[in-house]
Amino acid sequence: MANEQKGTAASGLAYLRIGEVAERIGVTERTLRFYEEKGLLKPPTRMEGGFRLYSDDDVRRVERIKDLQNLLGFSLAEIKEMVEAEEVKMQLRAGYRPEAGLREKREAVLRAIEVTERQHALIRQKADALAQMQAHLEERLATFQGWLSDIDAALGACKAAAKKSKAGSRSR
Repeated sequence: MANEQKGTAASGLAYLRIGEVAERIGVTERTLRFYEEKGLLKPPTRMEGGFRLYSDDDVRRVERIKDLQNLLGFSLAEIKEMVEAEEVKMQLRAGYRPEAGLREKREAVLRAIEVTERQHALIRQKADALAQMQAHLEERLATFQGWLSDIDAALGACKAAAKKSKAGSRSR
């Protein structure tokens, strides 16, 4: 019980309380509870008083979720799919046995390929959408730069005409 109050489990592994995780990662405690509610995070270990305790794996998962949101703008459903796919691959790696038969190894590799292809498709969709957005903005920039050149040329012509007019009125 003394260990549990210090944030360690019976296994001796260190755990962080929800506030410590929130502060470390830069999210709110409410966000962590929401991730748990939506299935993005497994229910954390709890102390006797009901305090949530998060492992290093939990912290890495929240960091991954945050990266997927910030970097790629993924929805929570897409993030859940990405994170669950990573877990499947970790389980496949952990269960991959050198002594296993070739058929068993083949099935594990096929499953890993399937999961990775789904992740790749999600990222490809985002990359394609970003590329389209980038192309659209580049077109707009080119249009605006063309307009600016036209305006600058017209201003230059106005200045030249004003100078010429001024010089003509002095010579009279």
